[in-house]
Amino acid sequence: MASPKPRCSSFATTSRTHIQPSGVTVDDSYLTETKSSQNRKFSQRQKTLSCQFSIGGHLSPWPTYTSGQTILHNRKPCSYDYRKRAGSWQQQPLGTTKPRYLEQLENYLRKELLLLDLSTDSAQELRLQPYREIFEFFIEDFKTYKPLLSSIKNAYEVMLAHQREKIRALEPLKAKLVTVNEDCNQRILAMRAEERYEISMLKKEKMNLLKLIDKKNEEKISLQSEVSKLRKNLAEEYLHYLSERDARKILIADLNELRYQREDMSLAQSPGIWGEDPVKLTLALKMTRQDLTRTQMELNTMKANFGDVVPRRDFEMQEKTNKDLQEQLDSLRGDYEEVCKEHEILLQLHMTTLKERDQFYSELQEIQRTSTPRPDWTKCEDVVAGGPDRWQMLAEGKNSDQLVDVLLEEIGEGLLREKDFFPGLGYGEAIPSFLRFDGIVENKKPTKKDVVNLLKDAWKERLVEEQRSESVYIKQKETVVQLLKEMTNADSQNEGLITMENLSTVLKSTFPFKREERIQQLMEAGGWHSNSSNADLLNYHSLFIEDEEGQSMPFVQKLWEQYMDEKDEYLQELKQELGLELHDKVTLPKVREALMNIDPGLDKQTLNSYLSQAFQLPMTEVPEEGEEKEEGIVEQLQIALEQLQMIDLRRMGPREQEPAS
Repeated sequence: MASPKPRCSSFATTSRTHIQPSGVTVDDSYLTETKSSQNRKFSQRQKTLSCQFSIGGHLSPWPTYTSGQTILHNRKPCSYDYRKRAGSWQQQPLGTTKPRYLEQLENYLRKELLLLDLSTDSAQELRLQPYREIFEFFIEDFKTYKPLLSSIKNAYEVMLAHQREKIRALEPLKAKLVTVNEDCNQRILAMRAEERYEISMLKKEKMNLLKLIDKKNEEKISLQSEVSKLRKNLAEEYLHYLSERDARKILIADLNELRYQREDMSLAQSPGIWGEDPVKLTLALKMTRQDLTRTQMELNTMKANFGDVVPRRDFEMQEKTNKDLQEQLDSLRGDYEEVCKEHEILLQLHMTTLKERDQFYSELQEIQRTSTPRPDWTKCEDVVAGGPDRWQMLAEGKNSDQLVDVLLEEIGEGLLREKDFFPGLGYGEAIPSFLRFDGIVENKKPTKKDVVNLLKDAWKERLVEEQRSESVYIKQKETVVQLLKEMTNADSQNEGLITMENLSTVLKSTFPFKREERIQQLMEAGGWHSNSSNADLLNYHSLFIEDEEGQSMPFVQKLWEQYMDEKDEYLQELKQELGLELHDKVTLPKVREALMNIDPGLDKQTLNSYLSQAFQLPMTEVPEEGEEKEEGIVEQLQIALEQLQMIDLRRMGPREQEPAS
């Protein structure tokens, strides 16, 4: 019997490509065509293999436990030889060899499995396809059981399709889980950083409070030592006054004794006293001694009562000192109690912070336990063009969401490089002007060298334009700096203040060609009013500061507005001097002459720079006066004025007065 040929390569390829990874949609028409092709193949296959299933319409009785290689010859059922052999088969015992058709199906299954690429994500789906084909062979060959087997196959196919849909529906949830995990990690890192900052601040504050407590304790010890010293001095003074009192008593007794002796001697030596009445003298002496005794007793009583009393002046001084020390002690005690309370509060905050930290750490552990593992982005190094070095450059500093965007962009660029033409986007308002086109656009597929050269040319033109635009900004900044310098020179006291009269003088000297009304506008923007006097002081530094959003003060804004107005007036005056319309052509000599007429103070270098900008010429190619050719360099007036509008353009001197007619 001829061996059944395996399926052709086109059918095998179609069968394998029918199994798509989850999330990819397959065209229904393609599936229908593939299915019809499979049916045709199965019909042809059936004609070749139908005789191998059974003999006379009966199933082969080959047992599964044998492995013999006996082959039943393939004969037509209508042939004589076939009937003869069928009769002999019925008479003879049935052989225990494996059917050839089963062998061929096993070989076919083995070959198909070897041809599969099991390294992809859809390996299981691809592995299922050969088994599906074998099952379809059985369905086609077993006509009697075909409805039952087809229903079984359809039930499994429906379940597989249902499972694919469920997997496809869970893919966005997986990406969302990754995003939520990253957000939680970022929040935890932010909370950790904030916690570390708060802990460091609390530690610093704790150290400061501890230093303050130590300082207060040192002051308390110092005051206690000073009080002890004062008490010691007071005891010494008390002992000193006691010794003084005793010495005074002894001295008074000695003085009384000396006085008594002197009186006795004077009585003895005085001759006139003996002439008086002794009784009278005796009575006088007795009365005098009684007075002396009484006085002595009063003196002793006063000493006894007031001996321990200090002078009022010393008492008041000591009382004042004691009062000051008591107030200091009360203040230190209050500060100490307040520091103790703050310390208790800080301890409570510290304990609360520790609890929150432990809670956050537990939440982090739980999130890390339940979250989806982070993707291994190093696998993209071999896929992205440029290898690991370029992927590391692209992935540096990006999170998973941004890395997905980078990967999609790289895949999109690869797809774009394969296209030869792109459809135009049209002329809609939402489309950028440089992308507006209707039709087919050729993909020129520029090389890296072409792109580099194009970027160099673009940057070259951009740098030239930026240098012309930035010159206006730089000149304006220099003007502001010069104005501030002049105001500082006018501030003779270095107090940051000048009078309104000084402000007017500085403005007129810095801007000699400004009209009087514009000087007045600048002064009003600086704070001058109609009811202000020239002696009013002005903080001139406040005129040049900027607010939180970087906006300048009204004075600097007015200065910029006047500059733009003066530039427009200058260009309008130039246009009137030329006497042309905007669409008319103008030559370089005419512009040179007009500039010299409206601004005679222009120097040669500034004049050439104006002409270079107006006619887009390098400075070295601007012809000198009288060297221009007859036809000259021509430019449209509107373009020339627009070019002059882009640079720093200002009057260099007063316009000459026209002679009276």
